[in-house]
Amino acid sequence: MAIINQLSSKLANLIAAGEVVERPGGIVKELIENSIDAKATRIDINTTNGGLLKIVVSDNGCGMDKEDAVMCFQRHATSKLNTSDDLWSITSLGFRGEALPSIAAVSKVQLTTNSGEDGYIVTNDYGEIIDVSNIACNKGTSISVSNLFYKTPARLKYLKSENYELAIIQDIVNKFALGNPNISFRLINNNKEIIKTSGLNNLSEVVSIIYGKDCYKNAFKFDFEDYDYKVSGIALLPQINRANKNYIHTFINSRMIKSFRLNKAIVSAYNSYMDHSRYPIVIINILMDEKLVDVNVHPSKWEVRLSKQAQLEYLITEGLKKALDNVMRANYVTTTKLSTDSYFKDENTANNQIKQPIDNINSNNIIKQDFETITPIKYESNDKTLEYKINEQNNTYQQDSFDLNIKIDNQQLLNSDISTSFPNLQLIGQMHGKYIICNSDEGLYIIDQHAAQERYNYERIQKLLNTKSIKTDLLIPLTFNASSMCINQLVELNEYCKAIDIEFEQFSNTTIIVRSVPIWMNDLDETIFLQDVLDMFKDVNDISKIQLNKDKIATMACHSSIRFNRFLTHIEMQKVIDDLKSCTQPFNCPHGRPTFIHISEQQLIKDFKR
Repeated sequence: MAIINQLSSKLANLIAAGEVVERPGGIVKELIENSIDAKATRIDINTTNGGLLKIVVSDNGCGMDKEDAVMCFQRHATSKLNTSDDLWSITSLGFRGEALPSIAAVSKVQLTTNSGEDGYIVTNDYGEIIDVSNIACNKGTSISVSNLFYKTPARLKYLKSENYELAIIQDIVNKFALGNPNISFRLINNNKEIIKTSGLNNLSEVVSIIYGKDCYKNAFKFDFEDYDYKVSGIALLPQINRANKNYIHTFINSRMIKSFRLNKAIVSAYNSYMDHSRYPIVIINILMDEKLVDVNVHPSKWEVRLSKQAQLEYLITEGLKKALDNVMRANYVTTTKLSTDSYFKDENTANNQIKQPIDNINSNNIIKQDFETITPIKYESNDKTLEYKINEQNNTYQQDSFDLNIKIDNQQLLNSDISTSFPNLQLIGQMHGKYIICNSDEGLYIIDQHAAQERYNYERIQKLLNTKSIKTDLLIPLTFNASSMCINQLVELNEYCKAIDIEFEQFSNTTIIVRSVPIWMNDLDETIFLQDVLDMFKDVNDISKIQLNKDKIATMACHSSIRFNRFLTHIEMQKVIDDLKSCTQPFNCPHGRPTFIHISEQQLIKDFKR
């Protein structure tokens, strides 16, 4: 007797709903994607009790006729795919035809639509169409979802509080607004407007609405590309940062995605400017050929796969680094607390229905000015100068020649009164053997003597590494116990160590030796340093991941820098200032801490109530 049965369409929709519809926020996401695909320029989201009781998403898109209004509730019914070839060049946000039937399987859905001729209303009760009739309505589509999960109490039980579910919906609408500034979004909960954007294709305005004026005044635009990708967006200076990665918004062809590796590439660009436990605020949109991205990975459509991901990671990291290099300036100190929109910081505070402002670690001087005066930093790469190497085994990416020609017109930062160049400092003195106090025409500057010299030493060692160094022969070679892997891969090990001008030789079956070292290592304990290099090779076995030109050099620079609680002479303090001024990037130490901060004269006048 046969025991394998064909599942009914209703049961199949219930199974699909388990993947597509997790909570009210998932429904909002799917319905907004349908509205965008319908070429809507205005999308309204109206929720009751954070979407727990009701969700209504309305748009002014192309609408549907009667036949399509009924067909859209059938599983895998879609207007976005015709042949199997279409699956590999998807330009729409939705394409599977699973969202609406999955939503309807676990709720009551009422669809009102008008394609420009007649209006129709379709009522679907937990997967069954119970009524189709004519109705007078505007062109576009409105979908109402109510009684979500009432027939699946196990799923209903795991929904969070009203405020928590609303926070998720708000975050999703924020992301859509940031990725589609050409569309007007409006979010209302319990008749209270929460978000409203104009849809005038002004990303600056959207950033201001979502993060507040105080944040966007510390923002800059970026724009760079190679022959496969065009990358653009808005980022905030590293002084404005967050405790998690939730404020990194990544879009591929205007599709919002979640990508650990692309987030890591963005964070890597900020590593030299920010504490490594903090994360930046970045809105980044990547334009690429649809054939290079596979969006058919998961029903929620958050994940994608890229055929040239390592190349894109490299472009993002290098492009953002160069953009940051041109907009960095000293941290501003102010006693005026920045006002920001209230958001939930994490699930615990949200679930306890506590609203707290976004955490703002370093506040900045604020001067009013129109955000649209920002001129994008434009990067253009010459295809002839690019030589890409892809290592498929470890998915790393190297570029032998990467020459981004930076074009800067007018200014990069909104606040034109904030200087991005090194100030003209006059030494005043030292505080507690830790800080060097200076003044300038702009106000008061406080230099962290250790961080300042650490930055100088870091760049000095980098320059030595990038030039052919002179070697010193050792009277007694350095000997190291080595694993069989290191000995068997001695050629790879020496290739790995070319960057630091070190060559190992096999001495026995268990030891290797070094007969000479470059002179820049004279100030170091060569044995400890080279043992660390061997350990890193054994653990990573990939020169692109060793980060020797950053982490190890930063440690070396730190160990050779002036310590706290050391009192300096006038000449020594001036030397610290001069050395810092000579740096390519003088504003942060290699670990991301600021080297000096600025208190403006206007702020002092305000604090002293002059």
